[in-house]
Amino acid sequence: MKEQLERAEQGVAALLAERNERWYPTFHIAAKAGWINDPNGLSYFNGRYQVYFQHHPFGTQWGPMHWGHVSSEDLVTWRREPIAMAPSIEADRDGVFSGSAVVGDDGKLYAYYTGHRWRNGINEDEGNLQVQCLATSQDGLTFEKQGVLVECPEGLLHFRDPKVWRMGDTWYMVFGACSADKRGQVWGYTSTDMLNWEFDRVIFQDPNPDAYMLECPDMFPLGDKWVIFYCPMGPKKNGYEARNGHNAGYVVGTWAPGGVFEQLTDFRPIDWGHQFYAPQTFESPDGRRIAYGWLGSFTIPVATQEADGWCGQLTVPRELSLDADNHLWARPIDELTRLRTETTDFGAFELDANQDKLLVADGQAVEIELEVDLAATTSERVGLNVHKTADGRATFVCYDDLAGRVTIDRRDTGHGDRGYRSAPYSGGDILKLRVLVDRGSVEVFVNDGEETLTSFSFPCEGARAVELTSESGTIAVNSLVVHQLGTIWAEPDR
Repeated sequence: MKEQLERAEQGVAALLAERNERWYPTFHIAAKAGWINDPNGLSYFNGRYQVYFQHHPFGTQWGPMHWGHVSSEDLVTWRREPIAMAPSIEADRDGVFSGSAVVGDDGKLYAYYTGHRWRNGINEDEGNLQVQCLATSQDGLTFEKQGVLVECPEGLLHFRDPKVWRMGDTWYMVFGACSADKRGQVWGYTSTDMLNWEFDRVIFQDPNPDAYMLECPDMFPLGDKWVIFYCPMGPKKNGYEARNGHNAGYVVGTWAPGGVFEQLTDFRPIDWGHQFYAPQTFESPDGRRIAYGWLGSFTIPVATQEADGWCGQLTVPRELSLDADNHLWARPIDELTRLRTETTDFGAFELDANQDKLLVADGQAVEIELEVDLAATTSERVGLNVHKTADGRATFVCYDDLAGRVTIDRRDTGHGDRGYRSAPYSGGDILKLRVLVDRGSVEVFVNDGEETLTSFSFPCEGARAVELTSESGTIAVNSLVVHQLGTIWAEPDR
């Protein structure tokens, strides 16, 4: 694999020389250059957090998948690492697809991934030949491929994305699958030695018959319940749901080893924005369940693909929890507050009707914490214009009192895809919005993470202001704080 990795690094170096910084993220993980998608192999190993990701190092479009790699001591400051894996054996000749990583009893890092081949050698018109493979590492940097552990069952056109965890003396592995009758399923396997795996059962089948494949499944406990993340392929648009070309969601239920998953909730979006896909979680050393998702798009061209030399990034890491109603909450991990470099506290005030209040003259990397008393607010929308440039263009983040929803609207954003996405608001007189704005993205956390929205936002040239705005009424602000944020990168790329 050494030759393939050297060639991949050369590909990244060529793209990096032309990388445009205008939308390149400051505090989100992205490759130095080239394309990325799914987060992979999330783990804590050798005293560092390890984040791998699907990576095409030779261009800004999706291509033969490699595993890119970054690592951190604290989940805040990150170090670039060499590309970890490249296609190099027959089983993964068309891509080292997504997977997960766990630490074995021998102290090695075990990376399980899907070895991908096109059945026709060109595309998936005749389906995929997908097998589950293993690569091991002593240091998390250099991997030795161990070959195929689980062959593709007869008749399955999709069978990928292994997620592995341990309970007691048994290891468990789940995959996403498309059954012979084209139903989206999660298959479960077990092992006692991490090498020899046996089929256990179909753990879960999506009740929606339109869902023919469940990509990137992740199965994990929260409290006394179990959560399954998955990305269904096939479901049709349904009101505010399934609006994207690729969508991610979850179900909550009960499960015990040797049994099926008993579903307690309907499928629900994890995030309501334009760009959130392929989430993966891991358990941190202190017991938190932390998730990353992919900010990107397979179906709609991304503004950075044309001339910027990079495409795609990961979300900020989010801590997950369940409430008594089995509703998933996600909030930025506490460590992200260490990125704050300068803070402006606007205190409590009332914004008059049809007024704009400038918060930041140039907010390329900022965090906004806003609390509003809705009972004392008459504005039809509580709005934030972010990435607002001199030509008046901006991305609009708002609570819409008429709809009872929180929205990201990109109709007037300078570049890229338009459209809006909207999350439900559960009600209550106190509205909290925490908004993370990077050079090319916006993440909105509603009421401490009860709902989230994640979208690209590619502004026009010049300074990027942030302002609070009212419509046909006043806004009663309880508190408003804006933080400038620093970079996550330990060293500059060039």
